[in-house]
Amino acid sequence: MTSPPPKPSPRRAKSAAAEIDPQSYAAFVGDLKRKITEARHRASLSVNRELILLYWTIGQDILGRQDREGWGAKVIDRLSSDLRQAFPDMQGLSPRNLKYMRAFAAAWPDRAIVQRVIAQIPWRQNIALLEQLGDAKTRLWYAEQTISHGWSQPILCL
Repeated sequence: MTSPPPKPSPRRAKSAAAEIDPQSYAAFVGDLKRKITEARHRASLSVNRELILLYWTIGQDILGRQDREGWGAKVIDRLSSDLRQAFPDMQGLSPRNLKYMRAFAAAWPDRAIVQRVIAQIPWRQNIALLEQLGDAKTRLWYAEQTISHGWSQPILCL
């Protein structure tokens, strides 16, 4: 007959003060705070990117319908009302914003550029670029600089 394996000895409960090196603990907490901050930032950028791509798609869809079916400006108001009723907790579906989405899609017809650069900056900054710059090449340069230098919307509005 074989005997059962020996049970591991229970760990001794040590007092928290005896185990924690203040410098090591502070470094540990600092590292966790950095990781949490970076993850939250990445999550925020991901949400922003998805919203920008959604807004671009909505704008493209509106442009396509207007071209094919001759929709006028009143359709935007109705569309806004219907979408807000369907998604009452979602912001950004006002007639004004839907018109911005349409203008945004018209200004950036190439989805690849939107995905690669434009979706990396917040919607308000995209609107500022649209309102202030008529040239796509100049808008793209400012978008790239915004990403590189972390420019805020007020800086773009100067």
